[in-house]
Amino acid sequence: MAHGGGGKLMQQLIEKMFAPAFKNPLLDQQHDGAVFELDGKKLAFTTDSYVVHPLFFPGGDIGDLAINGTVNDLAMCGARPLYLSVGFILEEGLPMESLWRVVRSMQRAAGAASVQIVTGDTKVVDKGKGDGMFINTAGIGVVEHDLVISPKSVRPGDVVLLSGDIGRHGIAIMAMREGLEFESTIESDTAPLAGMVMQLIAAGVEIHCLRDITRGGIASTFNEIASAAGVNIAMDEVAIPVREDVRGACEILGFDPLYVANEGRFAAFIAAKDADRALAIMRAHPLGREATVIGGVLAEPAGLLTLKSHIGATRIVDMLSGEQLPRIC
Repeated sequence: MAHGGGGKLMQQLIEKMFAPAFKNPLLDQQHDGAVFELDGKKLAFTTDSYVVHPLFFPGGDIGDLAINGTVNDLAMCGARPLYLSVGFILEEGLPMESLWRVVRSMQRAAGAASVQIVTGDTKVVDKGKGDGMFINTAGIGVVEHDLVISPKSVRPGDVVLLSGDIGRHGIAIMAMREGLEFESTIESDTAPLAGMVMQLIAAGVEIHCLRDITRGGIASTFNEIASAAGVNIAMDEVAIPVREDVRGACEILGFDPLYVANEGRFAAFIAAKDADRALAIMRAHPLGREATVIGGVLAEPAGLLTLKSHIGATRIVDMLSGEQLPRIC
């Protein structure tokens, strides 16, 4: 079951309610989707819901966010995305021009990601009950390799690669909500990541785990992986790219960039022998030009995320107790 990041409450809901109630080997993978075999083909299946507010924001909207997010969850399973479903929950009174704008945005995003929207559903709820529009998506992709890409495949000695700068999506949303204006507009990083992942796989890179850095940011995502794998993920703060305008906005709003959402960034846990080659492949891709090594995996202290700070001190980076940025995706 994909956590999608978040805080301790979300993690507890999954661990104490959903996972025990629906327990099965596929759910126990604790990944962004389920990977299973059907008639000799290996498939990946995922679902997600989008409640972002506002519907339109710098760099994107709820429509392309929904397509990219689902495509990315399939890619993080090592799958080539193929088919999506879309369910719309529309609030009575939503302007038709807003809906059409979202539909066109989804059409463009699906084309860019080489996926087809093949089934869907629409429901209308009373005015005041739907906040404009909610979208649910599900996606199916095909796995064309023998790698076991999963948090539980992460091993001590792995190198952690990040595909680019962090924090832009969350700050783009919050700056708009708070009416903050900067010298240049901070735009969401929403983008489809499957192309870059497919290049890594095609090159034969030994990938142990992939995860897109969404709600809850890099800190929540890595805490989940460290816990699932029983390892220590050790990050170097100096190596983590954060744009100056994003860093400044975080200071104004009181946020830590490590916990801020992204929608076009992923981390790759790579066998050390292939790390340099993987980094070169990522940097050659338009969405990975700023890819960098941000840390590595150690055996101890097991289940923890640690950060070496600018001044050289090491501290534990915990899961947030609550949700830092609600309605962010």
